[in-house]
Amino acid sequence: MQDRKTEAETAPWAQLQDLLVHHEDVQDFLRALAGLTASSLSIRGTTYCGITFQNSRDHRFTVASSDREALQMDEIQYEFGDGPCLEAIRIQDEVHVGNAAEDQRWPEYMESIRDYGIRSMYSVPLELGGQAKAAMNLYAKDPDVFDEEFRRVARTYAAEASHALLLAVRISQHAATVEDLQAVLASRTDIDLAVGIIMGQNRCTQQEAFDTLRRASNGRNVKLRDLAAEIVGRLNGEPGTTHFAAG
Repeated sequence: MQDRKTEAETAPWAQLQDLLVHHEDVQDFLRALAGLTASSLSIRGTTYCGITFQNSRDHRFTVASSDREALQMDEIQYEFGDGPCLEAIRIQDEVHVGNAAEDQRWPEYMESIRDYGIRSMYSVPLELGGQAKAAMNLYAKDPDVFDEEFRRVARTYAAEASHALLLAVRISQHAATVEDLQAVLASRTDIDLAVGIIMGQNRCTQQEAFDTLRRASNGRNVKLRDLAAEIVGRLNGEPGTTHFAAG
């Protein structure tokens, strides 16, 4: 166990640098980061990782996850508007759940996840600067997996991941500014138009439409901007139709 702990503490920065080199797109980087995090922090059995992002409008969504289990735990929190990862973002501090079957916080959320088999949870905020906020959410099926020593290692890892994520965002922003600003603006327009299309189809709010688009992006493993462009393109006369059910 000592060897795994040492690896979890000393290897990540070199691995995170490799992610930066091999994943120029921020979304691709985040997906790889979630997978690396789950692998690096599976110290006492399998750990699942989700990365929650909250923008300046308080929209919350999972930008990447290592497994379906992490995505489910995150998304159920968004439905209730509360839970460990949202609490970590709100208070900008770590939140630990030793045993979800016994924890009395967020009772509706805990009741909802009872049959999913997740017992240990640990969320730690990622430092992004500005108004945007994020958290790294860790889950395991056995209780009391994330003990004090694990959390110490995870905090160090999260700090390194924050630096890598900030660098990835800045690299992406610089490349877009220098080489491809027009494409970035076009993709933002496509996303806004796609959200409007889903609002019209489902008679839902803008937030609900964006969440629906984001869930479809995660479920199909397609970049958000690519899926948005597909929806807009089909409305403009391409073969086929796309209808997303809300919820």
